[in-house]
Parts: sequence; structure tokens; C-alpha cells
Amino acid sequence: MNIIRMTGGLGNQMFQYALYLKLCSMGKEVKFDDIAEYKVPDARPIMLWVFDISYPKASAVEINQITDGFLKLSHRIRRKLFGRRSLEYHEKDCNFDEQVLKREPAYLTGYFQSEKYFKDIEAQVRKTFVFSDKIWEGINPDTERRMKGYLEQIGSTTAVALHVRRGDYLTTSEVFGGICTQEYYVRAVKRILKDVPDAVFFVFSNETKWVKEWIPGLCEEGEIEGRDRFVVIEGTTEDTGYLDLMLMSKCRHYILANSSFSWWGAYLNPSHDKLVIVPSVWFNNQECRDIYTEEMIKISPKGELIET
Repeated sequence: MNIIRMTGGLGNQMFQYALYLKLCSMGKEVKFDDIAEYKVPDARPIMLWVFDISYPKASAVEINQITDGFLKLSHRIRRKLFGRRSLEYHEKDCNFDEQVLKREPAYLTGYFQSEKYFKDIEAQVRKTFVFSDKIWEGINPDTERRMKGYLEQIGSTTAVALHVRRGDYLTTSEVFGGICTQEYYVRAVKRILKDVPDAVFFVFSNETKWVKEWIPGLCEEGEIEGRDRFVVIEGTTEDTGYLDLMLMSKCRHYILANSSFSWWGAYLNPSHDKLVIVPSVWFNNQECRDIYTEEMIKISPKGELIET
């Protein structure tokens, strides 16, 4: 049996579940440890329910067996004398790691952020990640009306999802900072307008107030006409961020942040005609080659179009 340690927000959870589907398609028994990362009070919510997904959960005994984590005195003494016999395997870096698919039994930890893990079962992954009507349950009526209004706007325009990730990306700038720069967004918007002159940009961000103040400067610097072609999505929270992802998936084209969340927003649109613009750097501390898919258009932090 293999156990996948679930971690991170919705985008990361989706990559981990896609890996689960792949391992199951290989005939493996797979369960999730959805406790270790989510037992602290400020943990991000598990949101796979928005796709009406349920999954097998590993018991505490199964987790301790595979990680050699039992706390009985006899186990502690043995570990002290002979070392830990954990079957934990952590992906070696942010790129596709073939060992993740080969190890068994294993306690798999990582983010698994590459289409290469599940490209051959793409149809199953897309069929799985379809939003359920459950996303509207418990939603404030005003929020529901606002989101459905955005849906109508997106459906009636040549909609481009533009993602600006701030918040936690500012506090860990050594990893995420200086990637999605002003130059990146200016060049990305102009690249979209080159092919899609009637584009309407739906802006998704975890800091909407900042984004509203940022858009005029973006238009001025890029000599972009029509500030009214930018629509800032408002009304969602950390707990209802799946509504942002649902709206993103309905857009026609994409300008991504270096974020698994907007990666999936673009991926869930099955169109072969979509434009997907991405930062040429994903993390500052490692090279992430396999996060990129074939159709993606890369732009550097300096605003340079990267030819591939």
C-alpha cells in the first residue's frame, strides 16, 4: 500500500489527487494521510469536496506502520539502536520524479506539480475535476448572486483570467518574489491583446484592494487603453476560494501567477485554442521545468518573451 501525504491548498490537493488517480490506474492500493498537515488550527481547508470527491483515508496505525512512527517505548528504543525504518519517500525536487510512481510500499510526500504524472489518464483527471453543485451550498445569497453575475459576464465576453498572488507570497519572497513583476504583467496583457483585441481581463487576487489600485498603473505603463476592460473579482474568501477557481476555468485565455491554483484554473479549460501565459521562473530556489505544459507561453520577470 502507498500513502500520499496531503498538503497545501486546493491547487496542491488537486495535484496530489491526480497522482492518486494515476497510482490507482497502475493497480496500486493508495490512501491519504489528511491529518498530519491539517491538524493545526490555522491549516488551509481541504476542498476536494467541491468536485464531489471522497477518498480513502489511512488510519493512524497504517501511517505509523509505514513511517515507523509508533511511540511505544520498545519502538523508540529500537529506533535509537538501529535507526528508523520509515518508508517515506519525498519527491527529489519540483520536477517529475519517476520514483514516485515506482516506490511501493511508500509514504509519498511532495507536491507532484507536473502533468507528466497523469498525462496518460488526462481524460479521467478532467472528468474527476468537475465542479459539483455543492459549491453553492451554504454560500451567502449575495455572494452567490455576485458569482453568478461574474459567470454571465465571463460567458458573454472574450474573458481572460489574470491571477495576482500576494499575501503569503510576500512573506516568502525569497522563494516567490520578483517573478510576477510589473514588467511580466504588462507584457502578458499586451501579448494577449495582440491576438485578442476585444479581451476582457477578469482579475483574481487574494488582495483585491491592492489590485484595484494597481490596475491604473498597469494600464499607464503598458499604454493599455480601456481600464474598464479589467474586472476585479470580489466576494470570495480563503474558505470559498474554489469559487475563484470555478470562474477561472470558465475563461477563454489565461495569465497565470506562479501558483498551482491558477495552473489548474487554466488546465480545467479543455480548449486547444486557449492562450496560457506563464512566468518563465516558477520558484527562485529551484528550476521547475516540468510544471510547464506544451501550450504555455513564457514571459520573464523582465518582460521578455521566452522562445521555446
